[in-house]
Amino acid sequence: MPRLAILLTCLASALPAHEVWLEPLDYQIDGDGKLQAHLVNGELFEGFHLAWLPQSFSRFELDQDGRVTQVENRLGARPALDLVAPTDGLAVVAYTSSTSRLTYDDFAVFERFAAHKDFPDAIAAHRARGLPETGFTEIYTRFAKTLIAVGDGAGADRAFGMETEFVALSNPYTDDLSQGMTVQLFYQGLPRIDSQVELFDKSPDGAVQITYHRTDSDGIVTLPVRPGHAYLADAVVLREPDADLAATEDAVWESLWAALTFAVPD
Repeated sequence: MPRLAILLTCLASALPAHEVWLEPLDYQIDGDGKLQAHLVNGELFEGFHLAWLPQSFSRFELDQDGRVTQVENRLGARPALDLVAPTDGLAVVAYTSSTSRLTYDDFAVFERFAAHKDFPDAIAAHRARGLPETGFTEIYTRFAKTLIAVGDGAGADRAFGMETEFVALSNPYTDDLSQGMTVQLFYQGLPRIDSQVELFDKSPDGAVQITYHRTDSDGIVTLPVRPGHAYLADAVVLREPDADLAATEDAVWESLWAALTFAVPD
C-alpha cells in the first residue's frame, strides 16, 4: 500500500465514532456543473474532511433516475466526491464505509453513547451478557446518503438496499416543505419503527440546532425544516454482532449509522 494511503487510513481509523456524512459544497448546481461533496467525520454537523480511499468504503455511487455511476477519484483526494453531473435531476449519492473498530477503556463513554442514541436497555444487556466494563470492542459501519439538485432537481430518492438507510419521501428541491420534510428509515429492508432520529439544522451563518424525533409505525417521520438551511438526519442501530463477525473482529457490539443530508432552497 502506498505510504500516503497508509497514513490516511491510520488517521481515519483513529477518529472517534461520531457521525459520518456527505456534505456537498453546493446542494444545488447547474446542469453542467460538478457534483462535489466532502465525506465528513465529526459531531454537531462539523468535522474532519476524509479523503477518497477505496479501502475505506465498500460502496460509493451516484444514482440519477436509476442511472448508477461509481464514484471514482484520485487516491487521497478531497473532496471525496468530485465529478461532472451526468444529467439534470435529483442526484442521490450513497456511501457505505468499511467496518471500523472502537475499544472502550471507560464504561462511562459507552453509557453516554447508549443514552444519546436511545438504547435504554443496552447497559442492562451488556451486564447480563457478562461483558467487561473496560477493554471491550464495538465495530461500526456508516451508511450515508446525500441529495443534490442538478438543474431542475426533479426526481425521487429510492432504497439502495443498505443494512440501514434513510429514504427521502419528499424532494427538498421541488416539493412544498411548509409542513416538513418526510423521510422513511429502514433496517434490513424493513421500516424501522418507533426509532430515534437526530436532526442537525445548520443555518446560513453556520449555527447548528439539534432536535430529536421518532419514526411512526411505518418507519416514517416528518422533519421540521426552514428555507436556506442544511440538514443532517442521523439514526443508529446497536446490536450484538453475529458469531462469525464477533469472532473475526473480537467485538461484542456492532453499530450501524444511517445519515442523510439535504438542503432547503431559499
